[in-house]
Amino acid sequence: MDLTRLNQAPRDAAVLEMLACCASAEWAAAMADRRPFADLDALLTAASDEWWIRSEDDWLEAFAAHPRIGEQRPGTDRLATWSRAEQSGVAAADDETRHALVECNRDYEARFGYEFLIFATGMSAADMLVSCRARLANDPDTEFLDAAAEQEKIMLLRLRKLVELD
Repeated sequence: MDLTRLNQAPRDAAVLEMLACCASAEWAAAMADRRPFADLDALLTAASDEWWIRSEDDWLEAFAAHPRIGEQRPGTDRLATWSRAEQSGVAAADDETRHALVECNRDYEARFGYEFLIFATGMSAADMLVSCRARLANDPDTEFLDAAAEQEKIMLLRLRKLVELD
């Protein structure tokens, strides 16, 4: 889908396309309502603006849609395909690193109440593990903002894919 088709799509279809980029229903609806976007920069700016005014519940909704690092999202839809590609660095990891990621994810969820979220594109499993361990030391407020910033990076990448690469 290119930007012109996104701008011209029926609202419900635009919301579905946005949900593939960020699973916050409120964010997706707000983005569909902000159309038309003049260009990619306008789309990305609107996406960030809408993201940072969402509620904590909206953020948690978006976080919950991601599989844990190292897990595969089932299916062949756009979201599943993007998720697998984003986490491709885990595929080459040895068993010890994969096990350590599972443990770190478990510790992270116990500490913060939601799964570890990271912009994994281009990262090795070892790098993801280092980041997970480092972020375990964050206080809950700092970490919630860090997770939201990671979600924003993922969302912006997926929006670029939606309108440029498809």
